Amino acid sequence: MAQKKSLKEESGTQKTVHAVSAAGKEKVPMPGNEKTKQRLIGTVVPVGAIRGNGSMGVGEFPDLEEFALLCKKMDIGLIQILPVNDTGYWSSPYFSLTAFALHPLYLRIEALDEFGKAGAAVKEKIRSYGTKFDKETRFPYEAILRAKMEILRDIYAAVKDDIAKKAGPGGSLAAWLEANSWVKEYAVYRRLKEANGEKGWKEWESRRSVSPAELETLWNDPKFRDPQLFWVWVQEALDRQFSAAAKAVSAAGLILEGDIPILMNEDSCDVWAHPEYFHTDLSAGAPPDMYGPDGQNWGFPLHNWQAQSKNNYAWWRLRLKVAEKYYSAYRIDHVLGFFRIWSSGRQDNTSILGRYVPYIPVTGKDLQELGFDAGRIRWVSQPHIPTEEVWDSMREMLNDWENMDSGALALETERIFSRALSRVGSEELWLFQEHIRGERDIDNLNLHQAAQKYLYKAWHNRLFYEYNKGQYFPTWFYRESRAYASLSAEERDNLEALLEKRRLDSEKIWEEEGKKLLSMLSAASSMLPCAEDLGAVPACVPKVLTGLKIMGLRVLRWHREWVQEGEPYIPFEDYPELSVCTPAVHDSSTVRDWWDNEADQPLFCDFIGVPSLPKVYNPGAAKVILQKIASAASRFRVFQIQDLLHLSPQWYAPDPASERINVPGTYNEFDWTYRLPASMAKIGADAELVRAVKDLAAIKPGKKKPK
Repeated sequence: MAQKKSLKEESGTQKTVHAVSAAGKEKVPMPGNEKTKQRLIGTVVPVGAIRGNGSMGVGEFPDLEEFALLCKKMDIGLIQILPVNDTGYWSSPYFSLTAFALHPLYLRIEALDEFGKAGAAVKEKIRSYGTKFDKETRFPYEAILRAKMEILRDIYAAVKDDIAKKAGPGGSLAAWLEANSWVKEYAVYRRLKEANGEKGWKEWESRRSVSPAELETLWNDPKFRDPQLFWVWVQEALDRQFSAAAKAVSAAGLILEGDIPILMNEDSCDVWAHPEYFHTDLSAGAPPDMYGPDGQNWGFPLHNWQAQSKNNYAWWRLRLKVAEKYYSAYRIDHVLGFFRIWSSGRQDNTSILGRYVPYIPVTGKDLQELGFDAGRIRWVSQPHIPTEEVWDSMREMLNDWENMDSGALALETERIFSRALSRVGSEELWLFQEHIRGERDIDNLNLHQAAQKYLYKAWHNRLFYEYNKGQYFPTWFYRESRAYASLSAEERDNLEALLEKRRLDSEKIWEEEGKKLLSMLSAASSMLPCAEDLGAVPACVPKVLTGLKIMGLRVLRWHREWVQEGEPYIPFEDYPELSVCTPAVHDSSTVRDWWDNEADQPLFCDFIGVPSLPKVYNPGAAKVILQKIASAASRFRVFQIQDLLHLSPQWYAPDPASERINVPGTYNEFDWTYRLPASMAKIGADAELVRAVKDLAAIKPGKKKPK
């Protein structure tokens, strides 16, 4: 496999292969319904961001009905939301504890059937919390969730006898449970998680593994009936409220699009109860790119597709069946992972030494045929560190670290040799000691941060990574390695030819895998799938998506001819009809923030044929830019709600960065807690905004220029 390109270069490659038609002449029926086949504009809004009249400081499922009416008023045809599964006390919607259960955060407590029996004290709590939280610019995720769980416990304690009757023979809750059998293992898992102080299941005192028979025994144990029934009661109420909201969105003539993450949190009910469906020894992520030289290590286990195929992917089919109750369309998160996924070992923090799974490995025999004996195979697959490099690197870092004089430097450098390295014979050359298997072992050496930083860099300095005995994967930066630099020109040419052959052979497997899995998803549901196909995109991905009539994603700022001089934007009229066009996503800056702080303004103005735009974003600039995007040939042109609000001067926050949904790689109270700046009634009363959005919806696709 040749060294991977940067994200910019990949985007250029992606544009080229997007034009390739699907192989084969078979006709694939278009998924979705008549609504999903229409050209329209849409908006992305996290449910928690909606300010509803009856919500407790955070958007709730019933608020979607009012939001749909606002969208209808603006001629918006699609509402896309982020994942709404239970994530516990993690604010990221992609850190789900379950593939099926909904998040209690979005429950409207006052709409519960049992609320009338809650008592004055509970009602006062709701009023008090609502007053407190509604003042917040961004919603305090954990505080609101804890408040809601406290109130739900109070209500349940007051009415649990009534709920037990509903769960008995012939009761409404019993009927719901029968139709949603997944809730049993979820309820058992949630009870155990709570009993263990909300720790991940790997840290529980017991029940760190459980068989289906044991799960059934735990579910039927009378001692646990009440605490487990609590979670069933909450889920039934959430399902009822979300279903009603989804029907209201559909009745308003809009498409509701959900988001189904490909991966599951390791600390989830699904991985705990069904470990056979996952490779828990591996961690999914993304390779290094221009934004993250260390890559991304998400900590999520990989799917064991072979194991899941034995029951015809029943887990995935159920997942889509549950989602189909609410959605007409869904976003397939990280669709590349259905073809191949970047994977690291659990011993590493970064993903620099990751590899693609699946991938046809380079073997010891392959290397021998290139003329590499055992010593040279070790040379290219293990870091070899010259003595002087250690000293030089530490001296360079001396001025960057406080409290390190020359004596401390010498002591710390000697610790590197004694704790981490083994000398190669009598040479001034060192290997890592055998007990060091990854970056976490380096962390455990208790060295100074400067020494640790150096050892990380040294650990990554290799041409191949041997992930199984005799099986090698070229490291992401292999051309920058000491071993690669030592090869002759002929050896490099021969090696590059081998790696390119492995890449091409692996891509055939990726295409077969992706087509098989995505065909299964398409056939399992009537929902329209929309693929999030960003990143290092192999040529087989758009080929398969086009063949299955799955819509891809085109993000304006990244959809460019990166390999051409000047890195020009791709004309809007050249966007494929079978795509979703957007100027920003939940992990990026808004259009306003991009324009003010990131964009090459003259280049973009030249691209859209406008002499100039204000250097500081305003409604005039927003109107020009968003109208150009709305003219794209894509069937769906989707805008974050923040970007639409900027069409009016009323809704500009003082700091554009404050309007982001998430900043990748950070974990704090800011991420995933965005709220609309006002109630939907106030936003809907802004005639200038309503008119501007309606104008977007009326724009026809631009005509292709003659070549």
